[in-house]
Amino acid sequence: MDSQNTSLFDAQALEAPAELASALAPPAAPGHFDELRDIATPQTTPRLGTPSQPAPLYDAASVPPAAPASDESDLAPGEHAPLAPAWAGFFENLGPDGFDDLPRRAVSLERQIRDNGVTYNVYADAVHGPQRPWSLDLFPLIVSPESWAQIETGVQQRVRLLDRVMADVYGPQQLLSEGLLPPALVQGNPGYLRAMHGVKPPGDTWLHITAFDLARGPDGNWWVVSQRTQAPSGLGYLLENRLAIARQFPQAFENLHVQRLAATYHAMMEGLQQMCPAGQPPHIALLTPGPYNETYFEHAYLSRYLGITLVEGSDLTVRDQRLYLKTLQGLRPVHGLIKRLDDQFLDPLELRPDSTLGVPGLLQAIRAGNVLVANMPGSAFLESPALLGFLPALARRLLDEKLQLPALPTWWCGERAAMEAVLPLISDSAIKATYPGDDSHTSFPAVLGTRMDRRELDEWAGRILRQGDEHTVQSYLPLSQMPTWTEDLGRGHIAPRAVVLRVFAISDGPRSWRVLPGGLARLAGPDAQIASMQRGGSSADVWVQTLGEVDMTTLLHSHTTPASLARHRAPVTSRAAENMFWLGRYTERAENAVRLARVTLDLLGGEEVSSRALLNWLHQLAERNALVPREVPSLPKSRRVFERTLIAELGDVERGGSVGFSLSCVRRSAAAVRERLSQDHWNQIVRAEADFLRRSAEQAGEKGEAGYECGAALRLLESASAALAAMTGAQTDRMTRDDAWRLLSIGRHIERLAFLSSALTAGFETGAVHEVAGFEAMVALFDSTITFHARYQQRRDVAPLVDLLVLDGDNPRSLAWVTHTLRKRIAKLAGSAPGKLSALSYELPDPDGWTLERLCDAGPESQYGALLDLCSACETAAYHVSDAIGTRYFTLTSESLRSVGA
Repeated sequence: MDSQNTSLFDAQALEAPAELASALAPPAAPGHFDELRDIATPQTTPRLGTPSQPAPLYDAASVPPAAPASDESDLAPGEHAPLAPAWAGFFENLGPDGFDDLPRRAVSLERQIRDNGVTYNVYADAVHGPQRPWSLDLFPLIVSPESWAQIETGVQQRVRLLDRVMADVYGPQQLLSEGLLPPALVQGNPGYLRAMHGVKPPGDTWLHITAFDLARGPDGNWWVVSQRTQAPSGLGYLLENRLAIARQFPQAFENLHVQRLAATYHAMMEGLQQMCPAGQPPHIALLTPGPYNETYFEHAYLSRYLGITLVEGSDLTVRDQRLYLKTLQGLRPVHGLIKRLDDQFLDPLELRPDSTLGVPGLLQAIRAGNVLVANMPGSAFLESPALLGFLPALARRLLDEKLQLPALPTWWCGERAAMEAVLPLISDSAIKATYPGDDSHTSFPAVLGTRMDRRELDEWAGRILRQGDEHTVQSYLPLSQMPTWTEDLGRGHIAPRAVVLRVFAISDGPRSWRVLPGGLARLAGPDAQIASMQRGGSSADVWVQTLGEVDMTTLLHSHTTPASLARHRAPVTSRAAENMFWLGRYTERAENAVRLARVTLDLLGGEEVSSRALLNWLHQLAERNALVPREVPSLPKSRRVFERTLIAELGDVERGGSVGFSLSCVRRSAAAVRERLSQDHWNQIVRAEADFLRRSAEQAGEKGEAGYECGAALRLLESASAALAAMTGAQTDRMTRDDAWRLLSIGRHIERLAFLSSALTAGFETGAVHEVAGFEAMVALFDSTITFHARYQQRRDVAPLVDLLVLDGDNPRSLAWVTHTLRKRIAKLAGSAPGKLSALSYELPDPDGWTLERLCDAGPESQYGALLDLCSACETAAYHVSDAIGTRYFTLTSESLRSVGA
């Protein structure tokens, strides 16, 4: 089809969009279940449990009967089976433009994901860097009510079983003594925490959020592939997926009766609040490893959606076996913790001593019963794939039930009989690490025997023989394939992709769970057989249909009171406050560096710079503000070397502390408080750093003298100045004036006061201000050129300079304005009454006592001692106040260690 001359699809030749989709969408690969057509393709491999395989460790009687294979013998060549009813309904509800509108929707979806800042960090991604846009397919995975009934029943049963397994392993350990669980798989697993033995969790519930990865076999049945219990990811991403895809297909979403998600999240929060050991209402927080974790976006998104505080380990402290949040107002009790952190990093006192992500003493607070943790630490051993083979027997022992949802046949090679039975079958199986992700054991990504040649199979067989307990073999299951929208050919087309479905069991009360009616579908690449986001896969929304009424529950509160509004006002944690403080300081520092570099390069490019005093002043400021290294020859000795070095250092983020380094610091500080910034503000910060470093690298990469061209450097600095002005506007006019913003503002003004005071001191000490060029440079450095010339015309004496740059209460860059503003905001931060100053405010000089006559008195030797003393006092006070703020609000030492709301 010539896409240049016709529409995307020739819809006139067919009667309905469903018929069009059936004709244009290729079927699933042979041996795979076709989700689009709901076809159980003919079996191309031996059926699970046939005599060609050893007896699997699962209940064969619990496997649902296979769906009947469709008969395509009556179809004409090139003709495909009709679509499943749900998919037919989906395509019938595309709207009047039908298939021709899909490319536009794909572009709209990509833009929405980018504008919302949805990312999935992949450390080894050299193309997109550490923050990669989240990959979401245009089409959802549609699950019928009948399929969901099978999944829901089986998942609820399995989470009950896993919870009771944990209760036994950390309690009476009867399963170990009876031989139903090998001790090596439990006590030999690094995820087994001996410190948790004997603990009684709140509500007698160990697991609150559990994820199960399911795959659909060629016969149409669902099978459990793996289970996640430590810190399962996906609850936030699936929400974003739902919002994005429902927005693209609103008519189809409504008409297909898709179950909503909010009711389950609401039930989870009510269940956690009910089981929290103390506090009315209880304070629940979400513990994240930080902004460099691959799923950090989800952590921030989920905390906002649930209305809970996002915290890192450094935000928390344990006092008297109780957990507290460090806030600007003091220590606030925490009664519940949703952790997104692996267990080994939770407590450096009892677990990994090198962990900086956890909370010292947290396990002791848990053992004392003073905090609920979801999930309770110690569940990592349940994630071992080897455990799947033992669960059928455990279900009979603990629940007196047969498993309703089977797992793929799995053999732990630590048992010699199982190893000998499965070794001949590894060419048709998956080989997995028994203890994945642990450095003390052999760890490797899952590999497929179907992708290996004879030599590789022999090598793996040798490894299994030598270290059988480190290897687990699982039957290979051809994954079902769902339709996806891809644009690798022309304007786009439908292509089948292998899919794995992650579903979540959520606790809604003591020993009670419900299954979230949806999930996270993960798609493999075009030629891949393993669906993994880390391996470059993508995701899809999951639409679970219902035959009944759609639950329209929402997390929005219909009745609010002043007390409830106050409770939902998120506290400002000490970590967030510190990062906001440094975000302000680094933003101001970057602005100062840009302005100083521009002033310096402008002067060096002129013909009138011959004054030794002016050159000394510029060199002193450039060295003090890290624009040039200390070893560079002084400016009066070698202007050319100094200029080339300054330009070369602009984008050096490794050794230097110049403009590029400050912009990188701005981005890192902002990343730590990403949840507090608007998307536009964050985009400005990211773009400013990326553009500056890119253009700087391009300039440095040029040949010969052009690499040090002053004009190009000035254009680069002008662009950075505009970007920083946009950041300043976002910080000044588009942020809520809470304590976090006050600390950002205080940080900016501390940096400004120190910089301007030191610049003024150096200008008078070197004598640069007494010359015309130096005088103009000083006014430009204070960003006050237009105001000065409009007010004082051609005067170039000290009095107007001091009047505007030191005493003017209306000039936001005068020392008086900055000092006065700092005193007021520090008092407001301390909670002082209106018009009253705090003790720390008095550490700054009082501008009301400054007079022009005293500061302009040159003295017997024209040294302007009073002015220099004032500048020195302002600079010293700025750094002293910075240290005091850190002690009072960030480290919470001395008198600040008080508890609030206990």
